[in-house]
Amino acid sequence: MRNVSLQEGRRTAASRAARSWLAPVVVFAALLPAAAGAQLATGLQGASGSSVGPDGALYVTESWVGRVTRIDPATGTMSTFAEGLPATLPWIGLGGALDVAFLDGTAYVLVTMVGPDLGGSDVVGVYRVDGPGSVTPIADIGSFNIARPSPTDWFIPTGVQYALEPWRGGFLVTDGHQNRVLRVTLDGEVSEFRAFGNIVPTGLEVQGNTVYMAQTGPAPHAPGDGKVVAFGPGSGTVKGVAAGAPLMVDVERGRGRTLFALAQGTWNRDFPGSPAFPGTGSLHEILPDGSLRVVAAGLNLPTSLEIIGNTGYVVTLAGEVWAIPNLARPPFGAAR
Repeated sequence: MRNVSLQEGRRTAASRAARSWLAPVVVFAALLPAAAGAQLATGLQGASGSSVGPDGALYVTESWVGRVTRIDPATGTMSTFAEGLPATLPWIGLGGALDVAFLDGTAYVLVTMVGPDLGGSDVVGVYRVDGPGSVTPIADIGSFNIARPSPTDWFIPTGVQYALEPWRGGFLVTDGHQNRVLRVTLDGEVSEFRAFGNIVPTGLEVQGNTVYMAQTGPAPHAPGDGKVVAFGPGSGTVKGVAAGAPLMVDVERGRGRTLFALAQGTWNRDFPGSPAFPGTGSLHEILPDGSLRVVAAGLNLPTSLEIIGNTGYVVTLAGEVWAIPNLARPPFGAAR
């Protein structure tokens, strides 16, 4: 279906489905202990994306309330960094301010599922943070998707963007609904960087000219469909890096040349786009042969990962941040 307007029946069904899982899943997840690490922060409202700022602190988006929160990685102290961003539409239950990234000391926030096609009135795209209570949309991804829709099957015209990653003076953005990676400039230009089939791209990481991307694979999201792949700007080749963990949602570099992947866990099968079962998420080191070494298991609905030194910081849909130490082994980490 490639209609510019979303059919009301599918929209109502998606809205009901989103509301039906969101509150009980988050409450249940909050009751489950993580299998490894220590809880750094809790009480975040719709926690999703994250970034390490120029000051070395963690910055986490709270999509339900349109806010970015700063978290001290040493103490867990939280403070509001930016607010006034579009929040999750209450009749949808998903979307809003979903990810944050810094470029030349300025914060930018990715906002999704708030446009007129879903009954909202805000720009779907990238916003610049001008001050604690001041934000400016700089790129309209929603309008680009409507004007140049993906050839894959979709029913949300503006798409469902997931991750924001700095790239050559601008950003790369994954769209897990229209199955592509977009290039966004600070001047607001949006273009297609890489198109895919139905693989549901999620988290991003960049190292030099190489882009690493996590993907969940299509529903029913079998463990073998959860992958990390790599590609560059000038090549048509997409290289498989690792596979085998269910619902891959992020990939991050660690010390040295180490690479880590975050999996949300076993899909709950409620509807395409619904999350994993609580307590089934896991964090993995990607070994040189492409195999996965489990670093932490039993994570509750993780959504994004940041690494500072040799410690991983996992943001969860339950509104928590967990610190998981000693990620890498020698020579990049301590002996265990």
